Amino acid sequence: MQIESASLNNKSFLLLFFKKDVLPSSRSLRFFLLALTALRLIVAARAPLSADESYYWIWSKALAPGYLDHPPMVALWIRAGTLVAGDTPLGVRLLGPVSALLGTLLLMRAGEDFWPGRNAGVVAAVLLNATLAMNVGAVIMTPDTPLLFFWTASLAALGRLVRSGRAGWWLVFGLAAGCALDSKYTGALLGASVIVWVGVIPQARRWVRCREFWWGGLVAAAVFAPVVGWNADHGWASFAKQGGRAGDWRPAEAVRFVSELMAGQVGLATPWVALMFAAGMRFVARGFWRRDDRGEAALLASLTLLPAAVFLEHALGGRVQANWPAVMFPGAALAAAGMSLRWWRAAAAMGFLVSGAVFLQAAAAPLALPRGVDFTLIRLGGWADVAGRVFVAQAREHASFVVADEYGLASELAFRLHGPVMGVGRRWRYFALPPADLAGRIGLLVRSARADGEPDKRVWASAVSVGDIVRSRNGVVAETYRMYRVQAAAGGAAVCLPNPQTVSGKLASD
Repeated sequence: MQIESASLNNKSFLLLFFKKDVLPSSRSLRFFLLALTALRLIVAARAPLSADESYYWIWSKALAPGYLDHPPMVALWIRAGTLVAGDTPLGVRLLGPVSALLGTLLLMRAGEDFWPGRNAGVVAAVLLNATLAMNVGAVIMTPDTPLLFFWTASLAALGRLVRSGRAGWWLVFGLAAGCALDSKYTGALLGASVIVWVGVIPQARRWVRCREFWWGGLVAAAVFAPVVGWNADHGWASFAKQGGRAGDWRPAEAVRFVSELMAGQVGLATPWVALMFAAGMRFVARGFWRRDDRGEAALLASLTLLPAAVFLEHALGGRVQANWPAVMFPGAALAAAGMSLRWWRAAAAMGFLVSGAVFLQAAAAPLALPRGVDFTLIRLGGWADVAGRVFVAQAREHASFVVADEYGLASELAFRLHGPVMGVGRRWRYFALPPADLAGRIGLLVRSARADGEPDKRVWASAVSVGDIVRSRNGVVAETYRMYRVQAAAGGAAVCLPNPQTVSGKLASD
């Protein structure tokens, strides 16, 4: 296939999908990416916050070097976004679309460094942005959002290292890799992949004798050190929580877990793009085996196949969430771009169609899809109505506070309600949040109808059911919650969760 550059004109971005023998210029792709970023910002502003996003928003109001679930980067990003756009869905998600744009530009640079003269940066950028993982991650703020950005920045630094041979890029890699670790512990796979590359590929072993290689490792360690310090001060709680998932072995369920893992990756990449990624990973795996001259294929193989092996091993003993292996996608996009695959335009077009449909459903919900196939309903649907019904029930029961014993539900109510919302449970002990004195006070407890048993009598001296609330959208039920009029037991521990800023006396809502 003959590859040429195309000049920018008012239709040039259409060449991304419809002109077989011409690639769009980097300039026309940037125009397309700006339009895509604007769309992502609109969806980020209109779609309701998920329970996890509200939980991470709580983090941003109680900044710390670490948390029970993850390192602190997502909290820092949300804090920065809300300083600009306020305590709103757009504020919480602001850095998602922005980082997706910047990360794509870095991936374009990396493509040109890994595969000079092939216009691979354009292909890699389009393929990655066509994935559902990238599009959802750009508008839903989770730890995977900064992780994917810093992982891509690390790839760009390694691309510069391979292309230029300048050892100083190890310091840049160390900084980006440290920030990836501060985003999610999965970032450790970056360092592990590079160690495999340097240890196995003869062309790369020379870096071991370079002091910048070791300085880069020290930079990453220094950036991650506050997280280690926080864990040391909290009984290594976060490391134990995440590390405890490793090494499990459940052969009776391994086939189901592996099948779910594979299906999840096909869904998040979208099927045709997943085929492109698989072909690219096979391509760089051959380069790894043959010890290619510059080592770029072997490096991309390490950055994709090692994480794949880790997650596959994990699936032998437990369920792997579909989003966890998404760190492989930038490297897989670069690997596929190195092959000059013929059908990448069709694969990307299908990916954008799928992502567009998900965007529309998340922001406007025009279809009443069954709960089992509509993850936007499960995560986003019906929260405003739930908060409104809780507010009415609180007034009816003369409750002085609202409380929930599930962190996502408590966080959603805290983000939406005007008055005091309390959180109970072990995880809140790890937050620098003010303790709540509930002794003798009447409150309204909201908990999932799926929760086992009655409310904990060690926390509540009395608990009387006062009705149910159904969270739904377009008549499709997402979840049912049970409300209780409660009085706290002596010594019952709770924390007071922050509330968002109000505008013109109205509740912050979506």
